[in-house]
Amino acid sequence: MADKIAFELVSPERLLVSEDVEMVVVPGAEGDFGVLIGHQPMISTVRPGILEIHNEGDEPRRIYVNGGFAEVTGDRCAVMTEEATPVEDMKRAEVEATIKTAEEDLTSAKTDHDTYIIQTRLATLRQIAASASA
Repeated sequence: MADKIAFELVSPERLLVSEDVEMVVVPGAEGDFGVLIGHQPMISTVRPGILEIHNEGDEPRRIYVNGGFAEVTGDRCAVMTEEATPVEDMKRAEVEATIKTAEEDLTSAKTDHDTYIIQTRLATLRQIAASASA
């Protein structure tokens, strides 16, 4: 379909999502950016955050990604990440355990960049925990 963009979400182990979508909102390092058909080509780092997949008439699918890279062309968007979990599948206890680990990691962060990444991840995880099911 000409009005949709080919989207792929890839982890090192496998292809997680491969479908034509109306729009993808990617948590870029410089801020969230939306990708529609005809987008200018670009490559961006992806910060820990919520990636949204939009299709007409459906609620956006929300997927937590733990950073990575995005490659965009006029008709395709590919996001490569180490970790991707649908937000609806995340349980509060698991998210809280991940928060605790990230807080411990924060105390041993060696660079400002590491501190920023962990703080960004914590902010997103705390938002998810607030709305996650028990």
